[in-house]
Amino acid sequence: WDNADFSRGVGTTFYQEFSTLNTAKPPFVRDVEAKVRRYLRSSYSAAWTLKITWEKAPVYGAWTDTRKTITYQAVLTTDGFRSYILMLYQDGGMQWDYTRLTSTNVLIGYT
Repeated sequence: WDNADFSRGVGTTFYQEFSTLNTAKPPFVRDVEAKVRRYLRSSYSAAWTLKITWEKAPVYGAWTDTRKTITYQAVLTTDGFRSYILMLYQDGGMQWDYTRLTSTNVLIGYT
């Protein structure tokens, strides 16, 4: 694990909320529902979903090299009873030079 550093004006973070309790569901929410159903082999219908994107996030200590970035998303979703999170990483998007990080046993994900 390591920290992103947006203090140099490189990269951005943004979010989008989808409240879908009594409304038509956009394609993104339908895709999230399909992933939850497929991974957990259960029925699922989202009432609320939040997508947070960290785009081109430089590693902490960005003064060393702001060209090596990572783009990833956290998607939080709930049906009002059960809640899930999807961690999505851009394919080939980990550009941080892990040999220059304070810790060299780098992990992507969460526990």
